[in-house]
Formats: sequence, structure tokens, C-alpha cells
Amino acid sequence: MDDLYRAISDPTRRAILDELVERDGQTLFELCGRLTMKHGIGSSRQAISQHLEVLEAAGLVIAKKEGRCKFHWFDGEPLSAIAERWPAKR
Repeated sequence: MDDLYRAISDPTRRAILDELVERDGQTLFELCGRLTMKHGIGSSRQAISQHLEVLEAAGLVIAKKEGRCKFHWFDGEPLSAIAERWPAKR
């Protein structure tokens, strides 16, 4: 669970997740463009790639290589562990 908290603690990684929720199945190139245009994040492709690795390690991103491209999808299932640990009281 520490990997999950570490992954969502960074604002750039949260922006990456936001972009994948909005449009799943993006390449690194697409994500970098959207992060720059919509969020003003001018990080290098290498930096974004490292953020994606952290998100993958936490189980929040699933990556699949097809030919020369690697596509990324959001997986929100690990976030349910947080809701189970601290359920919302109404």
C-alpha cells in the first residue's frame, strides 16, 4: 500500500492519472503533449516515463507494448483499498 500512497502523492502523477481517466490507451508521446497543453507540465519524456513506472508499480497504470508503441491505461482498482481502510461515514 505504500507504493500506492507514494504514487498518488505527486501532482504530476495525479495529472497523468487524470489524463488517462479522460482518455485511456495513450502513448508516452500523447501523454506528454496533453500534460504540457492542459496542465503546463513541461517535464521531459524521460521524467514522465519514470512517473509512469511508479504508477505501474502501484498498479494504477497498465501498460501494453504494441509494435514500437507502448500504450497506458488507468486501473482504479488499487484505490479501493483506501476506501476499504477508511470507509466514508454518512
